[in-house]
Amino acid sequence: MTTEIATSVATLGGGCFWCLEAALLQLKGVESVVSGYAGGATDKPDYHAICSGRTGHAEVVEVRFDPAVIDYRTLLTAFFAIHDPTTLNRQGNDIGTQYRSVIFTHDEEQQKIAEMLIADLAAQHIWPDPIVTAVSPAPTFWRAEDYHQNYYANNPLQGYCQAVVAPKAAKLRKAFANRLKGA
Repeated sequence: MTTEIATSVATLGGGCFWCLEAALLQLKGVESVVSGYAGGATDKPDYHAICSGRTGHAEVVEVRFDPAVIDYRTLLTAFFAIHDPTTLNRQGNDIGTQYRSVIFTHDEEQQKIAEMLIADLAAQHIWPDPIVTAVSPAPTFWRAEDYHQNYYANNPLQGYCQAVVAPKAAKLRKAFANRLKGA
């Protein structure tokens, strides 16, 4: 007899989805991370259209996680640890609305937790600038093309992966050492 794990879903955008995927997959309780697009006006968007900046979509990840192992607030805390939530439509050299910081919530409880965490982080003055992360109800999630899935794992020597993705994954490992798979 197999026991099914009760999973929850989080949809997060914080710059390039390759970075979020590589980092968040390391956490205990994270069952899967799928790269995709959300928050725009076009049905079935593709990467080319997203990069034009005209569709309104953000690059996001859909995270399936076991809330008995990692709760939503902890997952969001990891999300905030690996990107800059104070830059509007930008993460490092990635510029455009598709790289905005956004939390798409799947229910009222997620909305409340996200808003409370942002208020708590703002009160701690971790960043010199205000947090601009948007929190809104989850729209349709569009799965990105297959070559974007597990991108870092499949392309660890690619220049962007070495310069941008690897440091974010390392930052998460350092900050959440006791919550890593295998730890």
